[in-house]
Amino acid sequence: MSREDLPPLVEKQDFRNAMSRLGAAVNIITTEGPAGRAGFTASAVCSVTDSPPTLLVCLNRSASVYPVFRENMQLCVNTLASGHEALSTLFGGKTPMPERFIAAEWTTAITGSPILQGAVASFDCRISQIVSVGTHDTLFCEVLALVRNDDTHGLMWFDRGYHPLLRQEAC
Repeated sequence: MSREDLPPLVEKQDFRNAMSRLGAAVNIITTEGPAGRAGFTASAVCSVTDSPPTLLVCLNRSASVYPVFRENMQLCVNTLASGHEALSTLFGGKTPMPERFIAAEWTTAITGSPILQGAVASFDCRISQIVSVGTHDTLFCEVLALVRNDDTHGLMWFDRGYHPLLRQEAC
């Protein structure tokens, strides 16, 4: 009997409920290139290595933006600041793409992907590798340029809601 023939060890809803207790930064992932401009909200982003600087982004292959990211092969990870909750919701929904981008101010760096003004950090990347697992692709992204904003505080997604992160002052 193969593993595929066995019932799941962990039920899908139990897994999702447990994952809601794993806090993560909120990001808007953007791209612009031959396939057009697109963006979506994601919390499935993390560092891979600093040599070369690489991070990963998980993207559902059934997402409407998937073909655009796959063809452009470049993106920007914009880590949201406290106060960006409405923008996150906008990019996480079914709002038409032009309306998403009108809601904020953007610049560009090396790849031409939109960089959010006021983000905590923005990582302008080239997608170097794609690995498929289940319903998602893991995009390994080499960081070509970055922008940091030390004047803002981060935004976290935890327990199915937004939570601002406030910097503790040194004693």
